[in-house]
Amino acid sequence: MNTFFRSIYLIGLFLIGIISTTNAQLINPVKWSAELSNNSPKKGEVITITYKAEIKEGWYLYSSDFDPDLGPMLTEVEYTLNNTFEVAGEFTPVNPKKKYDELWEGDITYFKKHGEFTQTLKVLEVPFKIETNISGQSCSDETGQCIPLAKSFVFGDAKIAKVEEAVDSEVKKEVKVEQVEKGEIKAVSSSGQDTEESLFGFMLSAFIFGLTAIFTPCVFPMIPLTVSFFTNQSGGKSKAFLYGFSIIAIYGFFGAVLAPLAGDPSVANAISTHWLPNILFFTIFIVFAMSFFGMFEITMPSSLVNKMDKQSDKGGLGAVFFMAFTLVLVSFSCTGPIVGTILIESVGGAYVKPIFGMIAFASAFALPFTIFALFPGLMKGLPKSGGWLNSVKVVLGFVELALAFKFLSTVDLVYHWGVLDKDIMVAIWIAISMMLGLYLLGKIRLPHDSPMDVISPPRLILATIVFSFVIYLIPGLFGAPLKMLSGILPPQTHHTFDLKSIIRDEVANASIDASSEKQDMLYPIKYGDIFHLPHGLKGYFDYDQAVEASKKFGKPIFLDFTGHGCANCRKMEDNVWSDPRVLKRLKEDYIILALYVDDPTKLPKDEWVTSTFDGNVKKTIGAKNFDFQITKFNSNAQPYYCLLNDNGDLMIPAKAYDLNVENFINFLDEGVKSFKK
Repeated sequence: MNTFFRSIYLIGLFLIGIISTTNAQLINPVKWSAELSNNSPKKGEVITITYKAEIKEGWYLYSSDFDPDLGPMLTEVEYTLNNTFEVAGEFTPVNPKKKYDELWEGDITYFKKHGEFTQTLKVLEVPFKIETNISGQSCSDETGQCIPLAKSFVFGDAKIAKVEEAVDSEVKKEVKVEQVEKGEIKAVSSSGQDTEESLFGFMLSAFIFGLTAIFTPCVFPMIPLTVSFFTNQSGGKSKAFLYGFSIIAIYGFFGAVLAPLAGDPSVANAISTHWLPNILFFTIFIVFAMSFFGMFEITMPSSLVNKMDKQSDKGGLGAVFFMAFTLVLVSFSCTGPIVGTILIESVGGAYVKPIFGMIAFASAFALPFTIFALFPGLMKGLPKSGGWLNSVKVVLGFVELALAFKFLSTVDLVYHWGVLDKDIMVAIWIAISMMLGLYLLGKIRLPHDSPMDVISPPRLILATIVFSFVIYLIPGLFGAPLKMLSGILPPQTHHTFDLKSIIRDEVANASIDASSEKQDMLYPIKYGDIFHLPHGLKGYFDYDQAVEASKKFGKPIFLDFTGHGCANCRKMEDNVWSDPRVLKRLKEDYIILALYVDDPTKLPKDEWVTSTFDGNVKKTIGAKNFDFQITKFNSNAQPYYCLLNDNGDLMIPAKAYDLNVENFINFLDEGVKSFKK
C-alpha cells in the first residue's frame, strides 16, 4: 500500500530513523525451539516435528511458501541422513502473513512475534536419532538490519555410524521465514525493509486531510452559521464541545465498522496483489477526481439528510448530536472522497488504523467549529467565501487523479504487464502536474469556477511549487532515481529508458579490453558470475582475493557485509553510495569487497569451514561469510561496513545503517588516513 501516506512515512523514517552503530555486538532476535509429536514412537510410525520461533518485538521472519528466486534468504531445514528415519512430508509454515513486496517484486510470506513450521518424518528403526538444522533470516522493522539465523536440534539416542552426508534434494528442505515491513517495511522490505506504515504518520496525514476538508465549498460556509447558533443560546460553549465530540464520534464509528477488515492478512494481501481491488480503487479514485472537477456530486440521500435535520430541531443535548450528523451528511459531497481515501489506505493495516484515521480526520474537521464557538472574535480573521473554495476541491481532484494510477501500477507490477513502467508513470504525473499548474494560473477553467481576472499571491506560490515538481519529475523520464518518491513510483528496475545505466554499460563495454593492471583489478573475479555491485562499481566477492588485490594495488579494503534479502542494504546503495562523492572514493581509494551472508550457493567440499563460534560446518557462501562476520568482527547484522588494511585488520570502528551521506564520507576518509599511517 504505497501511496501518499507511504511517502509521508518514508520521509519521517528518513528524519528520525538514522541509526549509526559504532560498537559491534551480536544480536539474536529469534529463539528457536523444536518438539516431536511423540517422543517414543514405534517402528514405522509417522511423527511430526514442530519448529517454533519466538520473534523479538520489532523483528520479523521470512516464511517458506513464496518464490525462492525473489531474493530474501531462504530458511533451510537440513537433516543428517541415517537409517533410523526418513522425511515423509513437506516443510510447512503454519498461518504465515502474506503481502506483495515492491522491493522484491513479488508475494512474500512472513511471521511476526511467533512463527511455526511442521514436517512429518517416518521412523524406520527404534531406537532412532534425528539430527536437524534450521536456518533462515530475520529483519528489523526499526533499524532495517537483517540477520541470518541457524539452530541445530537432536532427537533420540540411537548410536549411528558416521556416514557421508546426503545431498538428495528430497531430503534437504528449504524454507523462508519473513516478517513484514514495509511497511509493513519495510526491508525487510528491507527485507530489511519495514513495510508497515507508522500509525502516527498515518494519523498525521489524516489530520492534514481533515484541515484541507474545511476549505471546501460544502464546509467552509457552514462555520459562521454553526458558530452563531451556539453563541446565541445559553450553554453554548459546552454545546460547542459536544458538537465537536459528536463529529469525532460519528467518523470514529465509520472507522470502527471497517476495523474488523483492517487486521486481516487475507484482506491486506488481496489489496496488495489482486487485480480486482486495485482496479476497483483505481476506478473509485477516478470517480472521486471527476466529482471534485465538477462533473457530478456524490451526495447522501436527501431523505436521510432531512430526517437528521428534523431531529436537530427538537432541542436539548440530543439535538446537538443530530446537528453534527447533519453537517457530516451535508458536507459529504466534499468530504466523501477524502474520507474514502483515508479508509482505503487503512485497510490491511492494524486493527485500530481506520478508527484512529477517522478520529484524526474528524479532530481536524471539528476544530474550527469548536474553537470559533469558544472564541467568536476570531471569526473576523476568516477569509470570505468565494470561488477559491471550489479551487480547493479541484486541486484535491488532481491529487486524487495522480494517486489513482498508483493502484493501476500495483496491478501492472504484480501481473507483469509491463505497461505502466516507471517512465510511463512519471510521464502521467508530469501531465497531471502540468494541468494543475495551468489551472492555478487560470489557463484552465472547470465547471463552478469563477472568472479570474488576476492571480492571487497564494495561487501563484502554489503554481510555482507545482511547476517545480514538474521540473523535478522530468529527469525521471531518463532514469533519474527520484528518491523523494521512492516507494510510490515503480522500482528503477522497471524503467524502460534508463539513460544513466545505458551510458554506464556502453562505457564499460568500451573499456573491456583495458588491462587488469590499469583497472586495478585481478581477473577472473571469483563469484563474479553470481554477484554484482551497484552503480557500475567493480569489486570482489571473496575475502582472500580482495586481500591479494589490496596488497598488489596498495589500497585499503571496503568490506560490505550484505545480503540478497537486506532491503536496507539496497537503501544504502541507492541513497548513500549513489552520491558522486561516495562513488569517487569507492572507485579510487578502495578495494571493494561485498560478502553476501545469505547466499545459498554450495561451496566445494575443500572450501567448507568449521565454525569456531558454534562448531558447525559451513557449506555455503552465505554461511561461510556470515560465520566470518561473527567470528572476526563480533557482529551479525547487515548492512555492516568495515575498513581493512592489506592484512585484513580493522583500521577504524565499523559502521552500520546510516543514511547520512556526510557521515559516510567522513567514515571513508578516516579509513584512507588510517591506511596511509
